[in-house]
Amino acid sequence: MTSRPWNLVVIMLDSLRQDHLGCYGNDWIKTPSIDALAQEAVVFENCYPEGLPTIPVRTALFTGQYTLTNRPWQPLTKEDITIAEILGKYGYTCGLITDTYHMAKPGYNFHRGFDSWHWIRGQEGDPWVSAPHGKNLDDYIKPAMADDAIARSVDQYLRNTAHFRNEEDWFCGQTMTRAMEWVEGNKDRRPFFLWVDSFDPHEPWDPPPPYRGLYRDPDYRGPYLIHPKYGPIDWMTEEEMNFVRALYAEEVTYVDTWTGHFLNRLRDLGLMENTLLFLMADHGHPHGDHGKVMKTADNLYSELLHLPFMFRRPDGEGAGQRLTQIIQFHDFLPTALELLGMRIEATAMHGRSMWPLVTGTVDKLREVALIGYHEAADRCVRDETWSLIVRARPEDNELYNLHDDPKEQHNVIGEYPEEAERLLRQLPRTFLKAAAQIKWLQERYEFEGTAVR
Repeated sequence: MTSRPWNLVVIMLDSLRQDHLGCYGNDWIKTPSIDALAQEAVVFENCYPEGLPTIPVRTALFTGQYTLTNRPWQPLTKEDITIAEILGKYGYTCGLITDTYHMAKPGYNFHRGFDSWHWIRGQEGDPWVSAPHGKNLDDYIKPAMADDAIARSVDQYLRNTAHFRNEEDWFCGQTMTRAMEWVEGNKDRRPFFLWVDSFDPHEPWDPPPPYRGLYRDPDYRGPYLIHPKYGPIDWMTEEEMNFVRALYAEEVTYVDTWTGHFLNRLRDLGLMENTLLFLMADHGHPHGDHGKVMKTADNLYSELLHLPFMFRRPDGEGAGQRLTQIIQFHDFLPTALELLGMRIEATAMHGRSMWPLVTGTVDKLREVALIGYHEAADRCVRDETWSLIVRARPEDNELYNLHDDPKEQHNVIGEYPEEAERLLRQLPRTFLKAAAQIKWLQERYEFEGTAVR
């Protein structure tokens, strides 16, 4: 390592769709902070998760290992070797700041190896506040949701946030404020590693007052659907679906603003001159793009899978490059370790460093991305041009040309069976799950260990 090793900062923004950022082509949602960072960073166009959702993704990121084949949503095990444990051996002071409450659930162990960690309570169905919220729950749900677990989650969320007044009170504001306090307190303890994990823009979509009304129809008078139920949208009107999309977009701008506050604090402290910085999302979020809302194990389309990912070197090398090669999350840790001078520590990891893609040393890391939920039957195999969705029944498989049809509206498997067969041959049988589609899988993950029953 160099005599003055770089610090490492990772910003994880949960459920942030790639196509909702200006730096990825969006022209109606305001994201100036992330867009500015992208100008200074290496930006990847084809970043994908492997094992979904929240916890398996973070397991891959923390360990550099595959999860789809053998790791459902579960705690870190005592055998896992994590990023904080590795960096700690090299003298790094390690901090974790998060409101992603799944990471803080008892026994999940994601704080292991960190010198300090801070859990911000109250997101979604987190059983934090038991006092009544004084609001009418019917204003936030429809009759079709009355007996759904989501309604109980919304009720809990309203209790958790009843005391919120200013945007600093909302969760991303709290998270980034704590992150700013941490870097101020540890700026001289070099090198340091800080993982900032914001649950927003994950649902419930409840942007604070300065952002309410940025994108929604001012004449909308329907229910304030901050957290629709999972699955088909046949219970929602088009007006309601558009309102939900606007809520999410407002949340994205709120998250961008507070991410910008944190980045500006790093600049003001002079830390960007010696800090390697990654920004990413763990997955996106469906908003009726394929007839469903929320994350479901069969909805393996770009709105869920196609992710923002970028990193900025403090010396500026690679700034402005945009790469189209496929990367996946188990490639993150080997990349960070190589850039920090610890490449040998990635020897036993499944992932591969992305840096040779930037330098042109290699043309690609892999031919395809393999994606799915460990416990579900559906799988996605995609390269830079084609996406094959493999269903439990082969006759239900779908194929899309991502160049000609980026929104995946036209299943062309009947026209290009040879492309489907080519991709299918690249799906190892060990990545398949011989099971029927598991209903309510995502809800089970989300509400494990909460008061929502």
